[in-house]
Amino acid sequence: MTNSTSISQFLLLPLADTWQLQLLLFWLFLGIFLAALLGNGFIISAVACDHRLHTPMHFFLLNLSLTDLGCICTIVPKAMHNSLWDTTLISYMGCAAQLFFFVFFISAELYLLTIMCYDRYVAICKPLHYGTLLGSRACAHMAAAAWASGFLNALLHTANTFSLPLCQGNALGQFFCEIPQILKLSCSQSYLREIGLLVVSFSLAFCCFIFIVFSYVQIFRAVLRIPSEQGRHKAFSTCLPHLAVVSLFVSTGMFTYLKPPSISSPSLNLVVSVLYSVVPPSLNPLIYSLRNQELKHCLRKLMTGFFQK
Repeated sequence: MTNSTSISQFLLLPLADTWQLQLLLFWLFLGIFLAALLGNGFIISAVACDHRLHTPMHFFLLNLSLTDLGCICTIVPKAMHNSLWDTTLISYMGCAAQLFFFVFFISAELYLLTIMCYDRYVAICKPLHYGTLLGSRACAHMAAAAWASGFLNALLHTANTFSLPLCQGNALGQFFCEIPQILKLSCSQSYLREIGLLVVSFSLAFCCFIFIVFSYVQIFRAVLRIPSEQGRHKAFSTCLPHLAVVSLFVSTGMFTYLKPPSISSPSLNLVVSVLYSVVPPSLNPLIYSLRNQELKHCLRKLMTGFFQK
């Protein structure tokens, strides 16, 4: 029996059983990582440099790209390192840092997606009040609240999780440090505090989800009342990318944490975890760029200038 004071490192779930497959997954993760860096980097650069994109929607998109970059940089480099060097080790402090930053960025992303939904709701359902409700000061305050809430959420969960005594070994059934896997190593009833915190966090996430669903019901009702087909198409083109990103984020996350134990297996858990933690940050820039003509035009100019250099 060991406790948390004697644990200096954790064992992560290996991505594959053979060295050849691990090497293949290293190149796959490297491709996803570079795609996320380039895609989100181009969006951040385009929004920051082009004054035509200095709108509330693109301001929140810039913040979303920052959370995507943070999320993928928290998980993928360590997974690539372990695959390349055929190891599964992560230090105790490294695990705590990874858990903190993952919860921080994933929480901030959920809150930002909720704010972006509110932005679309006001733009389509209350267009005359858009400038008042979503002025520059209000946008800055909402973005700051999303980041601060994510930070507080991550701080509470990390401090509470790593204050638990651990006596069930040091092997985690996940390829990165995750709260449920660490709770499985606890031998104290005090883990119920963290369960309570998780219930509160999931309740807040569920409230965000309900708000998004309710907002889109109102948005689609308003769009369908627009008389011109061109107006309806323009309204849908600004909403569909956000709806696609929310659907990808929520569906993979819900399946990961709410799937029945009967269909749970290490390989399935690994695939689903990659889907909700690695794939969305790399796909989000593509989803937003496909339907946003202004952003697409700016990205084309930015990429042309980048490659000409």
